[in-house]
Amino acid sequence: MMRLHLPGAILFGSLMMLVPPLMAQTTKAVDVIVQAVTSQPLESRIEALGTLRANESIRLTSNVTKTVTNINFDDGQRVKKGQVLVEMTNAEERALLDEARFNMEEARKQMERVRSLVETRAASQSLLDQRMREYESAHARYLAIDARLQDLHLDAPFSGVVGLRNISVGALVSPGDLITTINDDSRMKLDFTVPAIYLRSLQVDLPIMAKSRALGDKVFEGKIYSIDNQIDPVTRAITVRALLPNDDRELKQGMLMSINLYANKREALVISEAALVPLGSDNFVFVVQPQGETFTVERRQVTIGQRLRGFVEILNGLDADEKVVTHGLQKIRAGTLINITAEETGEESLSELIDSTKS
Repeated sequence: MMRLHLPGAILFGSLMMLVPPLMAQTTKAVDVIVQAVTSQPLESRIEALGTLRANESIRLTSNVTKTVTNINFDDGQRVKKGQVLVEMTNAEERALLDEARFNMEEARKQMERVRSLVETRAASQSLLDQRMREYESAHARYLAIDARLQDLHLDAPFSGVVGLRNISVGALVSPGDLITTINDDSRMKLDFTVPAIYLRSLQVDLPIMAKSRALGDKVFEGKIYSIDNQIDPVTRAITVRALLPNDDRELKQGMLMSINLYANKREALVISEAALVPLGSDNFVFVVQPQGETFTVERRQVTIGQRLRGFVEILNGLDADEKVVTHGLQKIRAGTLINITAEETGEESLSELIDSTKS
């Protein structure tokens, strides 16, 4: 007959007392709440900050050094394409133009006279060629002086709004002196940068929404007009240009805008964020597995995509209509027998789910 010493007997008795609870724990089903994997339409939301620019914008300057004689616009005035904005002294150029016109007409008459003589063989062809050269030379001089005269009045190259006037009548202006600015604000260009990781999601005509705190967060809708051909090597971002209509002329050049655009529309699998079990850089979920009339769980690694409010996109690891555990994760592991007390749809609160398990 085997005898146990007292310490050994005490230890053996203690182990025997622990066996029933452990066996009971492994066989008792754990209460959990689950959720079905659903497919939903998703799109990637991209946020950015951008700066407005006029559709066309120039600095109006003079090409010559002359005195201003007339200013035909006021600050902030809207002007039409071709409208004369500034006139400068041109008396000398007008006189030279009249002289050049007279010389050109005289040269043309001499050329026509010699041409008629050549037809009757009363003059040589060489004389006609000389008269033609004289006429072409006079005509070229006339065009050159006319171009100089055109430089003495500045026209609006396009319709738009002028800025502040920086000169007065009688002022001597030189090439490069800023007279005013002209902006075509019928529509506005909005330049902004987007991280290069979204490059494949960007495309021309993609809708955007922009707003500015300066305008009370009013939303302006537009479309992407063009995408730059290179990525910034420092910021790893690419510049995108959108066009915004500006029928009410509310948008101004230089205004800061916050931008939202939605790209990469797709059908995606989503689950509640509560179902994720992160482990280092990896993410796992517990998937419900039927075992006859009971259920167990399988731990499965998943690849996540876009995070939403309370939900997360699943790229790999799950199929539609599979069920994952969302509550009770701390009490289960792979192979644990579970008891499904409720199934959430995402529309109810946690307290409502708990109350439903009690009823």
